[in-house]
Amino acid sequence: MYISISPQKTGAAFSKSAGDFVSYLEKENAGKSLLKKEYFFNQYEDNIQPYEVIKGIDGNTAKLKNKEPKYYSITMSPSQYELKHIRNNPEKLKAFVRDAMKEYAGSFNREINGKPINVDDIKYYAKIEYERSYKSNDVAIRENKAYSKQIAHLKNELRKVERGEISGNPRKLESEIQKLARDAPYKIRGKVIEPGMKKEGLQSHIHIIVSRKDASNTYSLSPGSKYKASEVEMHGKMVKRGFERDRFFQNSEKAFDKMFQYNRNYVESYAAKKMLSKDPKQYFLGLRNLGFNEKKIAFKMIRQAGLQLPVLNLPTSKVGFAYKQLKRIIETGIKSSSIGY
Repeated sequence: MYISISPQKTGAAFSKSAGDFVSYLEKENAGKSLLKKEYFFNQYEDNIQPYEVIKGIDGNTAKLKNKEPKYYSITMSPSQYELKHIRNNPEKLKAFVRDAMKEYAGSFNREINGKPINVDDIKYYAKIEYERSYKSNDVAIRENKAYSKQIAHLKNELRKVERGEISGNPRKLESEIQKLARDAPYKIRGKVIEPGMKKEGLQSHIHIIVSRKDASNTYSLSPGSKYKASEVEMHGKMVKRGFERDRFFQNSEKAFDKMFQYNRNYVESYAAKKMLSKDPKQYFLGLRNLGFNEKKIAFKMIRQAGLQLPVLNLPTSKVGFAYKQLKRIIETGIKSSSIGY
């Protein structure tokens, strides 16, 4: 499970309304009949129309400054293993989001009217998307780049030859293009993967637009707060503040596992991901100490990210390099959402 939280982009170049983002999330509905369209949902309602989302978010911004984000975007991307486990069932994804948003509310170290924040204090709208396209920062695109560049060059040369602008052997050029296409490391049905191509396999993920203000449009709730859970004295009294991202990410993962009886592998876990960032050596040792079956699955998940593990039996002088390589491999897999978090 990969979860990210991003603030609304602000500044002169960006719209102050949620309209542009909502329109972006409507891209998969283009050309579909009413019965086949995917609609927004929140904690209690389904089939929410785009204009209702825009109205709900844009109308819930009391006393926010122009440079402050009016909403935050949360993206939840289950791995293909997780999606396969729930059979890519959209109703199960919705149920998970509704549970995860309870964890989101509970991760604020705040009170409203003397009570801890709960999901009814949160104003949000969510939508499931089923497709993903390759982007320039994906592993496949980066490692195909040299081949794609050379193929584009040769295709340009071939067109010039066919137009009579330069002399050359069309058959030889076509043969070189085909060889490069065969040698490229990443392909879909024989075609070299390029930016914009749709990814194969289960790609369902959820976009959530959550208002910066609470549901009553009174209190500001920022998951981007620089403060962790703490208390501070303001105007002579102690006030709670902060948002615990670690708690939200970890508890969302636990909610998925409990709801669907999912047996999470070591490399998928939020705890392991955090260890990777803080102590790669310990992460590496944890990976090596897994039982045979779990280790086998873990390595398979890592390799499916498109990279190879470094050799494990290294002289002491090269161990540090191996840790760095492993960290890079896992982080790349995490971001590609082949593994998850």
